[in-house]
Amino acid sequence: MRHAGKFYLLLLVVVGAVVILRTRTNPTTSVLPSPTSSPTIPLSILGMRARHYPGSDFVVSQTLPDTADYHQEIVSYQSDGLTLYGLLTIPKGTPPPGGWPAILFNHGYVDPRIYTTTSRYVQFVADLTNAGYVVFKPDYRGNGSSQGKPDSPYFSPNYAIDDLNALSSLRRDSRVNPSKIGIWGHSMGGNVTMRVLVTNTTDIRAAVIWSGVVGTYDEIINHWQNMPDITYNPSLYEMGERYLGKDALVGAYGEPLANQSFWNTIDPTHYLADITIPVQLEISDHDNEVPHNWSEQLYSQLKNLGKTTELYTYPGTDHNILPPNYATAMARTIEFFNRYVK
Repeated sequence: MRHAGKFYLLLLVVVGAVVILRTRTNPTTSVLPSPTSSPTIPLSILGMRARHYPGSDFVVSQTLPDTADYHQEIVSYQSDGLTLYGLLTIPKGTPPPGGWPAILFNHGYVDPRIYTTTSRYVQFVADLTNAGYVVFKPDYRGNGSSQGKPDSPYFSPNYAIDDLNALSSLRRDSRVNPSKIGIWGHSMGGNVTMRVLVTNTTDIRAAVIWSGVVGTYDEIINHWQNMPDITYNPSLYEMGERYLGKDALVGAYGEPLANQSFWNTIDPTHYLADITIPVQLEISDHDNEVPHNWSEQLYSQLKNLGKTTELYTYPGTDHNILPPNYATAMARTIEFFNRYVK
């Protein structure tokens, strides 16, 4: 038996040496990181759920002139160690018991070099406020006077982090009913909205997305500009902002179709089963900037999961759903929020 024991010990040593030698002299192709490590990846949904988003009290930076129907303030709040700004619009009159219902308003892409807090989405904000909602339109980091650098919402968690801290800050405001908050997003802001919805599944009552960037990662990376209706040609600067961080992720994890298990961990559309609130989608059938079929696809997925969802399509309009369709789309948006938020 002693000889047999020595034989097996010698065999183990030889096998171990062969394994070490093969590892050193004949390495296999690099192994993609396991998706089980996703909580350590900041962009992963599990990683984002593991973070805290305390926000802060709003600090009034500038009081703007009143309109006949509402007050407006430019306020600051804290996110990720940065001071960020945004437009806070408050209805005039007596708030309902518990405070005003509120809308977290996520704007679409505007060149950060020219973005200002008050220059875009004026009618959108006015209409929602006149319907009896406090509206907070945050300026993402690097936009307007907000600290930090602009980023891509598709390949970085930063804009969603800022939005989640904006949500917490909005809930802290004494004029707001923290249990009656909806979220609205347009275009790029629709993608931010989706990431927020699957990260915070408890503090939002309803969501509306207009012309949202709600495709899968394969669609966003490889097919966006190749879709038949897409005639809009972004500037090199905008394309750089859109795909900032893409090369690092593709270099580390491969293309989406080659490593779906990883890309699914960071894709909000892979977590639709966790959405518990009603979602309304509004699109143009001639959107030349963002493929409208992405919203149609999202609608079908939500329906198949038994979620409460609505889809409205407006013919002959553009990416912004401007007149003559704007009034109808906004009326549907307000009715939806009234039904599920108020």
